[in-house]
This record gives sequence, structure tokens and C-alpha cells, in this order.
Amino acid sequence: MKRRIMLSATALAAPVALSTPALAQTQSPEIRWRLASSFPKNLDILFGGAESLARRVAQMTENRFQIRCFAAGEIVPALQVLDALQTGTIECGQTSSLYYIGKDPTLAAFAAIPWGMNMRQLNAWMRYGGGNEIAGELYRDYNVVGIPFGETGTQMGGWFRKEVRSVDDMKGMKFRISGIAGQVFARMGAAPTQIAAADIYPSLERGTIDAAEWIGPYDDEKLGFQRVAKYYYAPGFWDGSSRGVFMMNNRAWESLPAYYKHILEVACGEATLEMIGRYDDANPKALRRLLAGGTQLRAWPREILQTAWRVTHELYEDTASQNPRFRKMWTSYKAFRDEQFQWFRVAENAYENFAFTAAAQR
Repeated sequence: MKRRIMLSATALAAPVALSTPALAQTQSPEIRWRLASSFPKNLDILFGGAESLARRVAQMTENRFQIRCFAAGEIVPALQVLDALQTGTIECGQTSSLYYIGKDPTLAAFAAIPWGMNMRQLNAWMRYGGGNEIAGELYRDYNVVGIPFGETGTQMGGWFRKEVRSVDDMKGMKFRISGIAGQVFARMGAAPTQIAAADIYPSLERGTIDAAEWIGPYDDEKLGFQRVAKYYYAPGFWDGSSRGVFMMNNRAWESLPAYYKHILEVACGEATLEMIGRYDDANPKALRRLLAGGTQLRAWPREILQTAWRVTHELYEDTASQNPRFRKMWTSYKAFRDEQFQWFRVAENAYENFAFTAAAQR
């Protein structure tokens, strides 16, 4: 995609500039879309991002363009949003591209991949490193257009019934995990499975799964994982950043006036900033509550991190050798990531290593 649409100061200023033309264009069509989300309503920040987007679109078009939001399962199952968009069952959806790696593993790169970039780095690659263009080419194969939309930041590593002290402890573990990360844990001996948010708690409670990862303290607390699993691991090294996507059926997108397309891009950028701000505010408070309630916070053992790094990059090379589109993405992504890692070590990481430790010791 040629558009540069995420997380920019100009995007935040754009609604002011857009307001006058909106009022002047009395011929603007009235449009009603249905949005199917992959997320339940009780996750008010995540699903709330879709509602926020819909409000801004209506506001900037004087209610001529309205999007009605439906939670996971109301009209489309949580993990079938892309399928419904392909067929034109719905006009638009809020989802994560990593849910659809069964179609093509390359899709995960536009959301989150193990040992990938953080939020700012991913944003830079998407906007200036060719990521949007690679995503656009792939989305066209599935009859959809995608605008990056929503962000959680670095996620947690999940909830476990038993402590994980070594790679051997992963053997045979039934672990709810999404995207390419599932393939990484499979190479470490686990038995990964991808299930929707609403099904995680009952699966943990019944013992159908032994562990589960979702997002972070605020959402995890809402879903009640602390009641059925004691150990909470960090970090989610497969989610250094987790970017959502606002997907549209291609025919629905092409039917829009150019002005409405621009409004959608602006609204997606605003909703993304609002989402990450809300998570950064809510997560530390939720983590304190969880720890006070008996949750045991754990860091991944170094052996597991080292093994995960090795098998992840072996997996990428194997996949790239078989999938030309993945190879194109990984060649671009890895070069950009490695340079970003070097730069962030100079300023960001050096600052955080000292300041975070110093603040904790006051």
C-alpha cells in the first residue's frame, strides 16, 4: 500500500483540516457498514478501538458514513473475519493478520512475529521500510484492503499452571498461542493451539490446555486467567509489538469516495494512539492487583530464550526457502529490524537500563 497512515502527528491534525470540506460536500453518499471484530465486548480497550474508530468516522462525515460494530461471534466467528471479508459477507473487520497464517505465514509479519520489532520500529518499517507495500500485495490476494489499526505494545508471556524452568518443561505442554509463535514452541516440544479469547478461560479451567497467552495484565485480569493459573511469565518475546488491522472487502473499499478513504486512514491512526495510551495506563495498575492477589510473576529462563531465538531464526530460514513471499518479507524485515536494534541500543536501551533500575532502587 502506498499510503503512509499510522501514528503520525499530521494524522492527528488532519481531522481539523477535513472538517470544512466535509460540511461542504452535501453530495457525499450515506454509507452503512458492518464491522465484525475478532474480540469480545468485555475487552473494552481492544474492542473499544473499533467503537472509537466508528465514532470518529461518523463525526467527520456528519453521520453520513456509519460503521456498526459487532463483537466476536455475533455475526462472524472470532477467527474467521478475513474469510467473511473475502466473500463480501461483511464490509469491514477488526482483526489481527497473524490469525491467518494457515493461508500464508507472511501475514503474521504485519501484526507480530517472534523476536520482531517493537511498536515504534514496526511502525517505521510499515511506513518507510516497505512493509505497507508488501502487506498490500498480499492482502490483494485475499480480496481485502488493510489499514494498520490498533496496538498493544509488548505483551506478556502467558499464564502457566506449573513453573517453567527449562526447555524440557515445555515438552508436551498444551499451550494456547497464536501465529508463528506456535510453530516456535512446537519446535521446542510444546503442543500449541490457537483458540479465541472467549474460549481460553474454560479451556484452562477444564485442563484442555496447560497454559495460555493473551495480551497483558489488564485484559488477562478481565478474562480471569489468574483464577486458574498461578505463574505469569514475561516477556512475550513473540509480541514485541502487536499491531491490529482494519480490513475491508476490496469492492467495499473501492466504492468509497476518496474523501471517505482518507477519513478511515485518519480514524485508524487516532484509534491506534488511543489504544496504546489506554493500555500503558491500565496495565501497571492491573499488574499490581494481580500480584497482590497471589499471582507469581516470573521471567523466562535464559535457556528458553536462547533456544527460542535459535529455533525462531531456523524456522524463518526454512519458511523463506519454501515461500517466495515470506522470503521477500523476511529479507526486508530482518534488515530493518537489525539496524533498528543497533540504533535502539545506543539511546533507548542505554537510557532504560539505567533509569528503570535507578527508579526502582529509590
